[in-house]
Amino acid sequence: MARPRNPSLGRRASAEFLGTLLFVFVGAGSAIAVSYLGVGVQGSALLMIALANGLALAVAVSATMGTSGGHLNPAVTVGALIGGRIRAADALVYIVCQVLGATVAGFLLMASMPLAAGSAAAWGAPALGPQTAPLQGIILEAVTTFFLVMVVFGTAIDRKGPHLGGFAIGITVAVSALAIGPLTGAMLNPARAIGPEIVAGSFANWYVWWIGPIVGGALAALAYRYLIRMD
Repeated sequence: MARPRNPSLGRRASAEFLGTLLFVFVGAGSAIAVSYLGVGVQGSALLMIALANGLALAVAVSATMGTSGGHLNPAVTVGALIGGRIRAADALVYIVCQVLGATVAGFLLMASMPLAAGSAAAWGAPALGPQTAPLQGIILEAVTTFFLVMVVFGTAIDRKGPHLGGFAIGITVAVSALAIGPLTGAMLNPARAIGPEIVAGSFANWYVWWIGPIVGGALAALAYRYLIRMD
């Protein structure tokens, strides 16, 4: 059966829900797995978590791109809204589904992972490094999300760009995690943060992972639209 050329909002919302669920389940799950294995905080643990998040996002975006555009991130959706690629009402539905998908992923992790490991890793919820101030965290999240959304526009939204599926997007998340993971958790995605936070009941500095990525995504959309190109 041929796929509809213009999927309904319900189909697109389902894709955003399931894609975000997949990403958060694997991304947050990697932090819990590292805790379970007793891997050290530095070195191999950081690499494992960065690769898990990057590869999970690459797969999830590739799976949903043909239906919903593979946003899976409120910051990307806000960027698409500013770039004129999604209507405001649809953007709101996307963001709600992304948050719901992330929250369900968190509860699935709680139901299936060892309690001790999950609690030790705060169920994958982010935390600022001991020497990272909230404002520094916001700036770091904004800068890395800026580059992430630039990559999304350049490889997924712009019709003239090289369509690489979710590969380039996942790589951007992975290298960002290597760069700032110990400082902010490198969420670059409010949904990735809020789902595990709800499950863990831990909301310390929660606004860092909303303000930073949303501002970064919005600035990236404006930069791409007015400084680079947008067809």
